[in-house]
Amino acid sequence: MNAISTSTVTQLALPANGAAKGAAEPKADGSFHNLLVDSINQVNDMQLQADQAVEAMFTGEDVNPAEVLTAVQKADLAFRLTMQMRNKVMDVYREIKEVRI
Repeated sequence: MNAISTSTVTQLALPANGAAKGAAEPKADGSFHNLLVDSINQVNDMQLQADQAVEAMFTGEDVNPAEVLTAVQKADLAFRLTMQMRNKVMDVYREIKEVRI
């Protein structure tokens, strides 16, 4: 695995628009599918960056533990939010499925 530097850990912060730095921008057509896929990819990128930050800290590289903790917490929060959104979508799907026509 590639080790990351302190500057890479610092780049884990989210910009004002909520998108992860280095993540793919949403497609121009604005479809729900693309929005969903891009969001999942951003959450995955955050988790990978947090994993790299933790690995860098445990291998003795010069990283700020507070930045590593922040990266892990951001990835955890993004994952929890994604799971809650999935749960809500599944609830709506079940309700629609129950509708009698």
